[in-house]
Amino acid sequence: MPLNTLLGWIKTQRLEAKYNAIIKQRQTQIPILQEIDRLRGSDRYSNPKSLIPFGDKVYSQSDEDGMIREIFNRIGTTNKTFVEFGIGNGLENNTLALLFEDWQGLWIDASTQSVKTIRAEFAPIIGRKQLMITESFITAENINQLISDAIQSEEIDLLSVDIDGNDYHVLNAITCTSPRVLVVEYNAKFTPPILYCMDYQPMHQWEKDDCFGVSLKFLEVHLAEKGYCLVGCNLSGANAFFVRQDLVGDRFAAPFTAEHHYEPPRYYLSGYFAGHIPSYKTLARSLTMR
Repeated sequence: MPLNTLLGWIKTQRLEAKYNAIIKQRQTQIPILQEIDRLRGSDRYSNPKSLIPFGDKVYSQSDEDGMIREIFNRIGTTNKTFVEFGIGNGLENNTLALLFEDWQGLWIDASTQSVKTIRAEFAPIIGRKQLMITESFITAENINQLISDAIQSEEIDLLSVDIDGNDYHVLNAITCTSPRVLVVEYNAKFTPPILYCMDYQPMHQWEKDDCFGVSLKFLEVHLAEKGYCLVGCNLSGANAFFVRQDLVGDRFAAPFTAEHHYEPPRYYLSGYFAGHIPSYKTLARSLTMR
């Protein structure tokens, strides 16, 4: 057999093996997808103002992408600018999908390896300033400088916070810009009406236990003081969505309380595939062509 033919055959076998492994993994996710469909169809979410039926995963960990899209369908956008911190490897977060809809923004993460990979894989997008990436461990003391070094807008459309610890303390410290919409991770172990917020520890690193973040009720109460209404949570019980009070009107499901919008910790609903597995190639090539 000619060498080129042999190499082609080997490549084909490897691709088939990879594809079969993906198919097998997806089959294990069928119960998860069925549970998501069952929950979305329940009477609890029959209110047309509920965000849950609009949940959709493109590049988010769970159904956040669709809920974010629906929020902005209702309130509109201004400068289509986002800031997100805690963005992982760049292929699974709350703002990546927005780049396909002509948004721009800033990512901040403490992982040297993740930032290095993102800078290399998204180089064309970063080069034209659609995406900015900053490597830093985030604290309440440095967050304003980190944002203002890259974003000068007094108002942005979206801020997404997920740092597995000092989320509220960092969010509360931000004065350099005013987000119209907030997506904030909450600690779903602490059900309403529990008011829980971990003490501020600047160098805190999550140890995969229940010592992290903030309860939904705490967010509801304290973000209301800053002018935000709780308009929903995603099905996995990971993220809460807040809209600035002057934009809420009658667009969302009231009452805007933790008791009404709380979702329990269904973390098993996260991380499922949305179509094919994500690829840096898809993002770099398609976004460059826009």
